Amino acid sequence: MILQATDNGVSWITLNRPEAMNAITADQRERIISLLSEASADPEIRAVVLTATGKGFCAGADLRGGSGSGGKGSSAPARDRVPGDVARVIRLGAQRLITAVLDCEKPVIAAVNGTAAGIGAHLALACDLVIAAEQASFIEVFVRRGLVPDGGGAYLLPRLVGPQRAKELMFFGDALPAADAERLGLVNRVVPADDLEKTARAWAERLATGPTRALALTKQLVNASLDADRATALAAEAAAQEINMTTSDANEGVRSFVERRTPRYRGL
Repeated sequence: MILQATDNGVSWITLNRPEAMNAITADQRERIISLLSEASADPEIRAVVLTATGKGFCAGADLRGGSGSGGKGSSAPARDRVPGDVARVIRLGAQRLITAVLDCEKPVIAAVNGTAAGIGAHLALACDLVIAAEQASFIEVFVRRGLVPDGGGAYLLPRLVGPQRAKELMFFGDALPAADAERLGLVNRVVPADDLEKTARAWAERLATGPTRALALTKQLVNASLDADRATALAAEAAAQEINMTTSDANEGVRSFVERRTPRYRGL
């Protein structure tokens, strides 16, 4: 089950299947994708928090349900497959989930309460900001099952920690405690478990009072810069500035500076 509630401009998306360590089924994956799409389109939502109940954040894809990393097919016996089946399942499943986080037009915070393994780790690391409880851990579990990482892991990790560290995590599949994840730059902040929701709420509500379109454009620029050359990145920056200066919030920001007062952003 996926829970959703909107409070003070923040959409709280909660994985609520604690008995399965919040392993994601195909239906739950589609629900998360839909909620992120709705958050992008809804002017009343100005930030998103992705979190979970119980001891685990997300144990990965629900393999026991036959859904594999993205839906029916990837865990089926080899004799039942035809060439292209697995790639299609991954493309339409796990990769769509991670892309939905990366492309969400609102800032997304991961509040990681416990173990984040496999696609669960990638789901957290695709978020714009990551807050982890002290007992949380991140596990590139794929190698333990003889699998290649999916859900954009080989794309995300080298960009966060560099290729050597990424290979170490993926080759060995060892659990990475939250404190070590923070040291490597995978996590923004580690807090006591009792402070996780409070910290995520404070960060999200601060973002929700910010210049929403400017934040969306900034997110796009940073994400795209990892794949672009300098000329392309600078051209994208100039275009983003051009777009942003048509927003009410940009004009309010400049006007409030001139008038020496705190800006009042409306997300428009």
